[in-house]
Amino acid sequence: MDSDEDALNDIDSGNESSGDDVDFAMEVDVRHEREKNQDVDDFPFEVLSTDNIVQHMIDCIKDVNTVLQMPATTTRILLNHFKWDKEKLMERFYDGDQDKLFSEARVINPFKRTQPIIQRPTSTRSRGTPGMEDCAICFVRLPNNMMTGLECNHRFCTQCWTEYLTTKIIEEGVGQTIACAASGCDILVDDATVMRLVRDPKVRMKYQHLITNSFVECNRLLRWCPSPDCNNVIKAQYIDSKPVICRCLHVFCFVCGENWHDPVKCNLLRKWIKKCDDDSETSNWIAANTKECPKCNVTIEKDGGCNHMVCKNQNCKTDFCWVCLGPWEPHGSSWYNCNRYDEEEAKAARDAQERSRAALQRYLFYCNRYMNHMQSLKFEHKLYASVKEKMEEMQQHNMSWIEVQFLKKAVDILCQCRQTLMYTYVFAYYLKKNNQSVLFEDNQRDLESATETLSEYLERDITSENLADIKQKVQDKYRYCESRRKVLLEHVHEGYEKDWWDYTEKL
Repeated sequence: MDSDEDALNDIDSGNESSGDDVDFAMEVDVRHEREKNQDVDDFPFEVLSTDNIVQHMIDCIKDVNTVLQMPATTTRILLNHFKWDKEKLMERFYDGDQDKLFSEARVINPFKRTQPIIQRPTSTRSRGTPGMEDCAICFVRLPNNMMTGLECNHRFCTQCWTEYLTTKIIEEGVGQTIACAASGCDILVDDATVMRLVRDPKVRMKYQHLITNSFVECNRLLRWCPSPDCNNVIKAQYIDSKPVICRCLHVFCFVCGENWHDPVKCNLLRKWIKKCDDDSETSNWIAANTKECPKCNVTIEKDGGCNHMVCKNQNCKTDFCWVCLGPWEPHGSSWYNCNRYDEEEAKAARDAQERSRAALQRYLFYCNRYMNHMQSLKFEHKLYASVKEKMEEMQQHNMSWIEVQFLKKAVDILCQCRQTLMYTYVFAYYLKKNNQSVLFEDNQRDLESATETLSEYLERDITSENLADIKQKVQDKYRYCESRRKVLLEHVHEGYEKDWWDYTEKL
C-alpha cells in the first residue's frame, strides 16, 4: 500500500507549474476582469495550478480509499473508469458484483490476488537450469530476478517491459490505458509498475502529463483553460454554461470551452462554428458561379457557352436550361427564346433555386455581421494601448488618475458590447420569426447603434478644448450601452425560461 501511495506522490503534473504565488498585479488584473464580466461572480469556481491538480487527484484517491481499503493505484484506475465520479464507484462497489466491476475496469480484484506464477522454461536445455526463465518477447533466458510482471502473472524481462512502456507512452501517447504486454491480455498497467520500470526522465514526465491530462479530461467538474501556453484548470462545484476566468485572464464558457458567448447557447454555437468552417470559404464563390440541378439540387458549375446542361449526378442525368432552369427538351433549336420559361415545371425549378439562394443569402447576412463584430472586437482590444496614452495625456491637463479611468471603463464596456453583438447574430440566425424575435432585433439594433457611436467617441483626438465635452459624451454613451446590453440579455434569458424562442433547425 505504501509503495502505491509513493508512486502516486511521485507523479507531478508533467507540465511546468503555473504556481500559486500570483503577484499583486495579477490579482488586480483578475479582479478587474471579474468586474468587466460580472456574470463570472454568479458561478462558484476556483483556478488550480498543475501542482494543485495532482494534489486534488491524490486527495480524491485517499477519500475513496478510506472506505474501500485497496491499493491506491488500483483505486485510481477504478476512479478513471467511472470518470472520477466517487459516488458512482461506491455504488457499483457495494452492489454485490465486485468481480464484474474489476473485470470491466481491467484490473485484478485486489481481494482475490494469487501469488505470482513463475513460468517454467519449455526447452530441454532450460529445464536443467533452475532459477531461469525465458522472456516470451525477446526469447532470452534470464534469471528470475530479471523478470517481472503484473497481477495477471504474465512475466517478461525488465528491458522488454521498459521498451514496451516507452513505446506506448512516447510514440502512441497512451497513459491511462496501457495494457499488459502479453497478447490478448487487457489488464492495465498500474502507476507503480510504470514508475518502477521507466527511468528515463523524459518518458516519466510524458507519462505524468498523460495521467494528469486524463484526470482533467475525465472529470466533468474540471476543464483546462483553452488559452495557449496556459496550464491552469478550472474546478467548478457543478456543471453549468457560465463564464469562468483563469489566472491568465482568459474568460471562457465552462461547458464548451469557447469564449464566453452569451446570449447563444453552447449547442447552437457548436452548430454555427461547424457551419462556418464548412461554408464560409466557398459560399461567396458558389453564389456567384453555380446553380442547383432543378431535380436533385446538386450544385453545378457552368464551364462553357452552351446553356444545355446535363446533371452529372449518376442517379439524375437531368437535361435542363441554364437560363430558366426548365426542362431542355421543349427548347428545341430555339433555346435562346426560353419559350417554356413561364410553364409550371420551369416555375417550380426557379422557386427551388430561389429558396436555395435565399437560404445562402440569409446565412451570408448573419455571417458577415458576425465576422464584422469579431474583427471590430480585435481592433477594440488594440484600443487599450491608445487609451492608455490618452489617459496619460489627460493627466497632464490637471486631471487625477481616478478622473481619467472613465476611458478604460468605456473600452471595457465597448469590448463587452462587441462580443455580445457578435453572438446575437448566431442566435438570430437560428431564430424563427415571432413577436419576441422582433423585440429581440429591436434591442439588438439599439445596442449596435449605441456601440458604434461609443467606438467613434473613443477614436477621437482629445484636446484641452474638447476634453470636458468628450468625457461627458463618453460617460453618457457607455452607460447607455451597458444598460441596453443588459436589457437585451435579460430579454433573451427570459425567453429561455418561458420558452418564447422557436428555431429554424432541430436542436
